Amino acid sequence: METIESVQNPRVKAWKKLHTKKGREQTGCFLIEGIHLIEEAMKAKLPIEELVIEDTKELPREWTASNLRIVYATGKVMREICETETPQGFVAVCRLPETQNIPLERGRFLLVDGVQDPGNIGAIIRTADAAGISGVVLGEGTADPFNGKVIRATQGSLFHIPVLKMDLEEAIQFCKDNHVPVFGTSLHGSTYTAIAPQESFALLVGNEGSGVQPAFLEKCDQNLYIPIYGQAESLNVSIATGILLYHLRG
Repeated sequence: METIESVQNPRVKAWKKLHTKKGREQTGCFLIEGIHLIEEAMKAKLPIEELVIEDTKELPREWTASNLRIVYATGKVMREICETETPQGFVAVCRLPETQNIPLERGRFLLVDGVQDPGNIGAIIRTADAAGISGVVLGEGTADPFNGKVIRATQGSLFHIPVLKMDLEEAIQFCKDNHVPVFGTSLHGSTYTAIAPQESFALLVGNEGSGVQPAFLEKCDQNLYIPIYGQAESLNVSIATGILLYHLRG
């Protein structure tokens, strides 16, 4: 059994590059850490290029029939390629999924404008998955969904729901052309409870600090807000997204 021992090994350097958006785009690959996320990727039949295992760990029995290409590495190397403070000892190098088409003609959709925090994007994708949303569209300025922090925050939901990068003006117009109502989020809108649940809709949420761009809000069928009853200045964008999605879907 060959074990990679040096952090200067060319393969280690190649794996580390996958922590950057540029590296992922150049290679068409990304990293996932930990048994749970790797198993979720397997369930979704995501192409796994190779599995890196710490040399003190045993391959889970249920993985042995998966014909995985396995590489072993020392704990020092694992700590070098992992972003988590206490790595579990399992890393998968996966192919980026092919560009997905989200059928905006009918269904329930989430449009995201410029949400930059990876933890928030991950929680938003996880919430959309839990709410049975048809797909998530990420506009310009939004965190890369294959950023490691985003992937961990989704808890595997990224592999189970279509996530597409797309110009939001185009997405909004496409929804409207297909009679899918688009609801923006704005303090100058209506209370969200004034809207009845919808069979089909697109919800547009925005940047943590500045919210949805005014040009997009003008194109929405109606803009909604969630009342604040306490002293908090605002709701976290992922929490607000969850409240609105579950209300709109009924």
